[in-house]
Amino acid sequence: MVDPKTLKLVALGNPLLDMQIRDGEAVLEKYGLKSNDAVLANEQQLSIYQYIVENYQVTYVAGGAAQNTARAVQYVLPEHSTAYIGAVGKDDLAQQLRAANEREGLESLYQVVDSVPTGSCAVVITGHDRSLCTNLGAAEKFNKSHLDTPEVKAAIEAAPFFYVGGFFLTHGVESAVAVAKHAKEAGKSFAFNLSAPFIPQFFKAQVDQVLPYAELVIGNESEAEAWAQASNLETRDLHQIAQAIANSPSEISKPRTVLITHGSQATVRAVQNGSQTFTHDTPKIDAKDIVDSNGAGDAFAGGVISGLLLGKPIEEAVDIGHRLGGMCIGQVGPVLKFRTYTAPLTPSEGVCRVNAAADT
Repeated sequence: MVDPKTLKLVALGNPLLDMQIRDGEAVLEKYGLKSNDAVLANEQQLSIYQYIVENYQVTYVAGGAAQNTARAVQYVLPEHSTAYIGAVGKDDLAQQLRAANEREGLESLYQVVDSVPTGSCAVVITGHDRSLCTNLGAAEKFNKSHLDTPEVKAAIEAAPFFYVGGFFLTHGVESAVAVAKHAKEAGKSFAFNLSAPFIPQFFKAQVDQVLPYAELVIGNESEAEAWAQASNLETRDLHQIAQAIANSPSEISKPRTVLITHGSQATVRAVQNGSQTFTHDTPKIDAKDIVDSNGAGDAFAGGVISGLLLGKPIEEAVDIGHRLGGMCIGQVGPVLKFRTYTAPLTPSEGVCRVNAAADT
């Protein structure tokens, strides 16, 4: 059960079970996929899940971008600090997701859809890159009425910070806007992630409904360029794009911060109506220590948000994001090496947890 006294974050997204394979170059070619991309499976790609099960060694990992981020936040914060909202089927896959969240202290506030299976995501690893092909399944059956159920409503009322991934906007924009407006009216914080290039490309109208309420926007270089192209901004300069996103229409009084990651290159930061942009160097990681990049951006977002919730300035929050992202790419899938901490953490102790884990 959610504890209103300790809850700090509520995230909304698509709960998915990742089906991860390595050396998948042939799979990319067979299904028309690109490395370092994310798509919703079309009719011709729906057979990919059975195909990889029959032809590859599959590693199953609890996924869903916003769910990954919420677990990363919980990794840093004290117990019972996070809750996650989304829709799952009435099946074993949903039980696996619940178990993964329970192990890491994330409260699962799932809507259960009886007639549709839990969503899944084929994660095709080639080298250090990953390609995501998603069948949303029950996730896209999420109904806004779930926000009004007693436990979910209590969590929304209690949480001071909200996070929505762009993937959720393909079907759940009404729910995302409702949460965003609540954050505005209650003086709380709302963060949004662009999530994938196809979100600003093909769902720009939905992005434009949510972005005005975002105090924090996170994306990577390809997502930022897609937003710029969809917004008729004729530049690929990430500093200019970040500033344009920061200066886009706003419904909130707080200045918007935008963070654009760029792999191993520096992260770009812009602030609404700022006179300059900033860069944050990304710690270098030896190629031999990289396992895969699946979930690294989600871990980065979780690190940033946890830093802000600990009262850290944005510079230190970005550093925590980099550390968690670096930890993630050294492991299989979007999973951090979790340790059990029972005592409440002070802000400095929360950061020490990240530091200690990064050194292992």
